[in-house]
Amino acid sequence: MAARAGAGAGGDDDIPLLDDLMPWSVRPLRTGRPWVTAPDTASLKARWARLVRAEGAERERLFGPTRSRGPQTPVAALPGQSTSTARFARESGPCPEPVRILHGPFDEQWLIPDHRLIDAARPELWRVADGHQLFAVEHGYVPQDAGPALSVTALLPDGHSAAGRPGRIRPLYRRPGGLEPNLAPGLLGLLRARHGDAVTAGSVLAWIVTVARHSPAGCVVPLPADTARWWAGVELGGELLRLQLRGARGGERPRLPGGRRPYVRAAVPAAPGTLEYDPDDEALLLGSGRISPVPAGAWEFRVGGVRMLELWFARRASADGADGLEAIRPRDWPREWTSELLELITVLALLTELRPRQQALADGPQLTTGDLRAAGVLPVAATARRPASVLDHQEEGPDGQFALL
Repeated sequence: MAARAGAGAGGDDDIPLLDDLMPWSVRPLRTGRPWVTAPDTASLKARWARLVRAEGAERERLFGPTRSRGPQTPVAALPGQSTSTARFARESGPCPEPVRILHGPFDEQWLIPDHRLIDAARPELWRVADGHQLFAVEHGYVPQDAGPALSVTALLPDGHSAAGRPGRIRPLYRRPGGLEPNLAPGLLGLLRARHGDAVTAGSVLAWIVTVARHSPAGCVVPLPADTARWWAGVELGGELLRLQLRGARGGERPRLPGGRRPYVRAAVPAAPGTLEYDPDDEALLLGSGRISPVPAGAWEFRVGGVRMLELWFARRASADGADGLEAIRPRDWPREWTSELLELITVLALLTELRPRQQALADGPQLTTGDLRAAGVLPVAATARRPASVLDHQEEGPDGQFALL
């Protein structure tokens, strides 16, 4: 098989699309009402309690009906969740236990896992979300975006875009239990023939997170023709995955070396109204609160042109302008948010430090889309782009009806 140097005469046209390498993808979740997600669980439970106490027109107003969901909409249960399927107009019970999700890139929040409240919950994702699954989340194409093209999480992602056109959610496995990798048929065989039998679905994901980049046609992934560069990229990808997973799947939580770890130098006030950065002192200022050292790379870390620390803070700052159930939020800044912020600073700082190594691995002899066609990997069969049939049990449908799908 011929290996061609660089990106080929066609530029990115010769580089495989992530859409072909991981062909099954799911659109982002669409909640339809912002109050079903929050950075803390107490707010979600208080919102639920307020809603179920209301009756008639008041319940309808607080619910926030859309064309897809209202208090009278019949809806099936979410896979893996034991919430009621009775119409929400009759609901009077306690709030379902919120689940941890990735709300857009790098922001871990909580969601009420009740299908009656979510316009488009993407049940196919819930069916394969387990202790083996990882999700690659594209960030969507924004011109001149120099940030990462995707992130990886062990949490259920909502695929929310910080800016620009939303991307897609791509599970690593098509079935629960880490079965049937979501890779183009024949891709693993091709890579094993070139780089050795140790190539796995996990190592392919590690390579992808190392070198994936934006293009107008979608996220592209240069595939190396040389084995040394492949394994160097896989090793680096393992570091990137460990940082992004934040201790999930048995990994260590990210930490900066002693002397460089961010600490709270002045307590975050009950209601920090502003977020600023002092580059001279490498300090993050939350009102009168002060955290340092905060590397400039963490402060400048952007996705779609949006600073991640600013976005994270804005989602937790004052509730001015919020109404209805969304206005139910913590009165004072929770201590847990400060701990989460310290970890996010750490993750972004360490990811920034790895960027030069990522960029160095993207160049060199590559396997092109022509090579993949010659090997029979492309074009991808239509069946590989559809979810697998994973149900071996009945799922509860609307109003307690059962159906085997």
